[in-house]
Amino acid sequence: MSKVCAVSGKGPLYGNKRSHSMRASRRKWDANLQKVRMNINGKEQTVRVSARALRTLKKKNAI
Repeated sequence: MSKVCAVSGKGPLYGNKRSHSMRASRRKWDANLQKVRMNINGKEQTVRVSARALRTLKKKNAI
């Protein structure tokens, strides 16, 4: 299962983890994905949507 939002396409971000001495090691921030049941083309489907996109969909009364 991919870690990409079905609505916005938002995926993981990569960067550096910094210790107290400022040594860098690579790390990853995953998108805040939630499982949501949505009606797509007349069929009820479970999709993974980012929390930000879900908030926008609720505001626009899309779900």
